[in-house]
Amino acid sequence: MVQQPRHFLTLLDLTPGEARALLQRAIELKHMITEDISYLPLAQRTLAMIFEKSSTRTRVSFEAGMAQFGGHALFLSPRDTQLGRGEPIEDSARVLSRMVDAIMLRTFEHETVERFAAHSRVPVINGLTDRFHPCQLLADMQTYLEHRGSIQGRIVGFVGDGNNMCHSYINAAQLFDFQLRIACPPGFDPEDHVLNRARERCTLVRNPNEAARDADLMVTDVWASMGQESEQADRVAAFSDYCIDSAVMAAAKPDALFMHCLPAHRGEEVSAEVIDGPQSVVWDEAENRLHAQKALLEFLIVGGPR
Repeated sequence: MVQQPRHFLTLLDLTPGEARALLQRAIELKHMITEDISYLPLAQRTLAMIFEKSSTRTRVSFEAGMAQFGGHALFLSPRDTQLGRGEPIEDSARVLSRMVDAIMLRTFEHETVERFAAHSRVPVINGLTDRFHPCQLLADMQTYLEHRGSIQGRIVGFVGDGNNMCHSYINAAQLFDFQLRIACPPGFDPEDHVLNRARERCTLVRNPNEAARDADLMVTDVWASMGQESEQADRVAAFSDYCIDSAVMAAAKPDALFMHCLPAHRGEEVSAEVIDGPQSVVWDEAENRLHAQKALLEFLIVGGPR
């Protein structure tokens, strides 16, 4: 009988202890790169990367991570697979998982990655869906840990759309035990059932300055995500008062950090003076996608350090 694999579809697929260990391991793996230490735990292992939504950081970080671990990554677009030609998700999962050691799926509907994982023999990683972006949160939490130590008990302000990043920060508030204030315009709130599971750690407000008050970390995301381009004009109007600028950052603690999952639109969700300023750690955050995902791959495929 085939043993059921561990999947990573949301942050809540990890225990708090596993999540903290992954962050420490990501930092260790990062140091090994800077010290030029060869470590090849995934030699002769293969990761299939299925991209129904394109990406720069997700593709490069997973592909580079597998190469640094001695493994191989396969890039599969809708044009390269039967998924794009109507093969049932369940059948694609059954076939691919007999040929590779793990599968990363970046797609639109979260149900797609859930159905894929339910029929896969190997670990399935959510590289992004319309509801969650857990890999980004591992990188964000690693970045905060490197710069400020544990995020437990801290205050995080999220300003913008109640989207997949917001949902993942709600999950992170539960997993890493911090307080999250979410400032969204009416009509763009996070999903009730995602928020309701974390009501003791999350507060929904309308004013960005209220979300930022005494915050240790400020976070935002684009106003219109991929697939929402037709809504751009309406969203610009709705979110016009939801830019993290120097005035919003002034409401946070003096040593507060700023994060953004990128790509960013300066002058919309964040001002240039903030994202390019001294409180911004977005470039460390982007780099840490590589290290956090390497720790995740090691954990899922071989069970941890070898």
